[in-house]
Amino acid sequence: MIPGYTIRRVSKDDYEGVIDILKVLTVVGDVSRNRFEEIVDYWDSIYLPGTSTRQHNPHVIVEDATGQIAATGNIILERKLIHDAGLCGHIEDIAVSKNHQGKSLGKFLIDKLTQVGLEAGCYKIILDCDPKNVPFYEKCGYTKAGIEMQIRRD
Repeated sequence: MIPGYTIRRVSKDDYEGVIDILKVLTVVGDVSRNRFEEIVDYWDSIYLPGTSTRQHNPHVIVEDATGQIAATGNIILERKLIHDAGLCGHIEDIAVSKNHQGKSLGKFLIDKLTQVGLEAGCYKIILDCDPKNVPFYEKCGYTKAGIEMQIRRD
């Protein structure tokens, strides 16, 4: 817990704040409010089969005094065949507003998303990051484990 901030699941009302903060991370593109709301509805509707656990777990950190979104991130739970049909958590799209960086919000968010994954029963939780961000994620308890490979569509 960080005084003056609240962490919670993303809601449809978070459109402007989430889209603006994600621009700190990467190119967002043209995501309309309607499309954002459709995606939030989708995230809210998908449960792991036979459970009350949501597959998508997007969170925001909100500054209490202003109601502004200060950070956002997601953990997506994937059912695997390996590890006794275990769960793997994928932490994605971690972004902290430039106005709120340096306040340990990123670590607070990572800790919360990690907790969500562990409480769901994940046998591992993974994330990809830029090499420059490795020291931050190591402070959060994560270790380097492999190499990311990708194909991108232009």
